Amino acid sequence: MHSTTDTTFDFAPLLAPGLPPAAMRWTGRPKFDFTGGNNDPDQLPLQDLIVATETVLKREGRSLSTYSLNSGPQGYRPLREFLVKKLLADAAIQCTVNDILITSGSLQAIDLINHTLLTRGDTVIIEEDCYQGSINRLLRMGVNPIGIPLNEQGMRIDVLASVLNALSSKGVRPKYIYTIPTVQNPSSTIMPTSHRERLLQLAHTHGVPIFEDDCYADLTWSGERPPALYAMSPYNNVIHIGSFSKSIAPALRVGFIVASWNVLSHILSLKTDAGSGALEQMVLAEYCQSHFGKHIVALRKGLHNKFITLKEALHTHFGDAVSFDDVQGGIFLWVTLPEHIDTLALFQQAQAAGVAINPGPEWSVNKPHARNRMRLCFASLSHEEIHQGVATLAQVYRSL
Repeated sequence: MHSTTDTTFDFAPLLAPGLPPAAMRWTGRPKFDFTGGNNDPDQLPLQDLIVATETVLKREGRSLSTYSLNSGPQGYRPLREFLVKKLLADAAIQCTVNDILITSGSLQAIDLINHTLLTRGDTVIIEEDCYQGSINRLLRMGVNPIGIPLNEQGMRIDVLASVLNALSSKGVRPKYIYTIPTVQNPSSTIMPTSHRERLLQLAHTHGVPIFEDDCYADLTWSGERPPALYAMSPYNNVIHIGSFSKSIAPALRVGFIVASWNVLSHILSLKTDAGSGALEQMVLAEYCQSHFGKHIVALRKGLHNKFITLKEALHTHFGDAVSFDDVQGGIFLWVTLPEHIDTLALFQQAQAAGVAINPGPEWSVNKPHARNRMRLCFASLSHEEIHQGVATLAQVYRSL
């Protein structure tokens, strides 16, 4: 028995070197939370998920008694079969169930690919403003990320060409080019087909594979999108990842990798978790076969309306003090404030007022460039909360 007077054991001398800073205790979500990749709770297809859960458990629930549901280590076969059809219809990707690995969210996919390809001291190319989770993982591994600036059409291919040439002249071969070409995070840009063709050619010329993160591609307002880089490549040099986090629910933690077997076999050998959550895979497969298409159309419409609300709120409460692109999909808006504003300071003051934002430097490999930028996620707040949250944020901004 431990008494309440026991001294807490000191683990500090035993901690492994190079750990990230210790986590803070969670104290609940702020009143106006514009952070994270959360989605609209009102558009979660809860009733249909309940029906799908009951149906699939009654039909094959006893397969939960075996690892991998008798589907093998690459994930629940009916879910992979759904993805084969979906990827062909939506992204023009031709693949089979053997080309797909189900993962515990796209973050596990990123970790698996990184640990398959990277070692300390390697160089990778990444979009200058990019997903925080990707940036942090590279830095923790001791990898050198070289940022390529973005414009309204995504990664600047002219700069990429110059960087690849400069690295080649030094004898440096990047391990991969990481890009979110369809609804980029945080900028929500969509790379046009012509730029994708040039990107693929450059990667082939320099012998560098492409790591394509397609996690937000379902959320274009129009439902239209260019073909995936994986689909367009004649060189078989693309690893593609996706997720159900933004299309169905982030808490389900279901993502996937599409890759040729010569690399997927090595990725699979590192996935030593005895399989991603089985129940989530079963429910998603059952639900998506009948309902995904109808659901995603409604979700896009709802998110587009919230984006319009956020634009109106920013114009109303910030006026000309903010600028941003008129994006064509997603759940994020990448907002630029006047040059003298430090969004890390704004973040701290806003948090005290009950508003959470993502400060720009956390989403860029060029932190000075992103100093006066912030990422706002508009998906999980109601229309009224968006207006109220932006009004509160504007008050904090003026106080600075």
